[in-house]
Amino acid sequence: MIKKLDHIGIAVSDLESSLRFYTDTLGLECTHVEEVADLKVKIAFIPLGDVNLELVEAKSPESAIARFIEKKGEGIQHIALLVDDIETELNNLKEKGVALIDETPRIGAHGAKIAFIHPKSANGVLLELCER
Repeated sequence: MIKKLDHIGIAVSDLESSLRFYTDTLGLECTHVEEVADLKVKIAFIPLGDVNLELVEAKSPESAIARFIEKKGEGIQHIALLVDDIETELNNLKEKGVALIDETPRIGAHGAKIAFIHPKSANGVLLELCER
């Protein structure tokens, strides 16, 4: 089912200032910045070996990131797991009684298919399935 950890999503209030910390202070490199209009977010990618840090800024008060920051503040928002076939994995999880936020995939950054597993089924952690 799961191939590897794909990325760690970090909710940030200000993408530019957050990027400066990771690039200027920590010496990491941002390789890509993208706005995902459907999700109402702007995302910056910072590779760390095989895993990316994904800094995510809300572009609308209605976005999930805005709601997350309002409720919990900035910080780790989700962990993404890479899968080969997201539709099959979602069906398998539904059959096992796992609570899903997305029963069908949507398009995320880089055109990847994504779907979220509800934190109540994953010990309080928001998990994202990602198929590239």
